[in-house]
This record gives sequence, structure tokens and C-alpha cells, in this order.
Amino acid sequence: MRSLWPTLLIPCVLLLAACGSSPTRKVGAGDTVRTRAAHEKASEVVLFSLGLINTGYRFGGKNPEAGLDCSGMVSYVFDQAANLRLQGSAADLARLGRAVDMAQMQPGDLVFFNTGNRPHSHVGIYIGEGRFIHAPNSRGKVRIDSLTNGWFAARFEEARNYFE
Repeated sequence: MRSLWPTLLIPCVLLLAACGSSPTRKVGAGDTVRTRAAHEKASEVVLFSLGLINTGYRFGGKNPEAGLDCSGMVSYVFDQAANLRLQGSAADLARLGRAVDMAQMQPGDLVFFNTGNRPHSHVGIYIGEGRFIHAPNSRGKVRIDSLTNGWFAARFEEARNYFE
């Protein structure tokens, strides 16, 4: 009598392989899990942005050689690391993407702030563990700051996701 093992093994392997590439699926009330591709793009955005630490600030700057402002840094990083075109001011960027609850933020999400009494007047990239990277003008260089304490924590407005 011939064994059914080889006949059953192939469909099981194919089924398991299909499970490994599932699309974004709902987990709970409002929670989502990123697809593998979205997670990889977001990770590339974070890693690329970290390479810009200490890059000089310049109002209207859109590349590291000339200097970067906050929205210029975000546009440059998303273009270079994820091949995703995000252009315009921080307020323009805030009109795009999907709103994300602060408790559900994931690395690669954009974080927006009200600075100078103007909504969505500053933007940065969330890198995880309550921190974000951005191009502030106060110290003149791209740096990492906290979302949970300090000047920017009090001015946080919202987070948005651009990968789903």
C-alpha cells in the first residue's frame, strides 16, 4: 500500500507558505498588523533617517547637501528609502495617509506637532520606543527627541501611517 504522506505534505507546505504572506489583517478594535512589505518599507525609512543624524537645518531644504527642514527631511527619506513621493509642507503631509492612535504607532509613521501656534506645523518620523527623528530649527541639526516628555511632547497632535 502506497503512503499518503508525500501526497499530504505538498498541500500542507503550500498552505503554510501562503499563511506567511498574508495581507494586513484586523487584530482587535482598530489594531492592524502591517504586511511584510509595509513593515520592510517602514524599517528602511527609519534606518535611512538615522543616517541623517546631525545633518544641518535649512528652511526649505530638501536634501542633506543643502540642509533639511522637517518636511524636506521626510520627503527625502520616504523618496530614497521607500520610493514613496510625499511632498509639501508638514500641513500638506498631514492631509495624507491614515490617522493612527498614539498607542498604535509603529516605526515609520509620521508624527505631527503644533509649533508656533500653527496646527501641523512640524513633522518627524516615529522610530519606536516613544522617540522620533526630525529636523528642528532650534539646534540646527537632525536629531532624535522624545514624544513622552519635553517640549515636543506637549505639542504632539497626531500620527499618520503611509504604508497601508
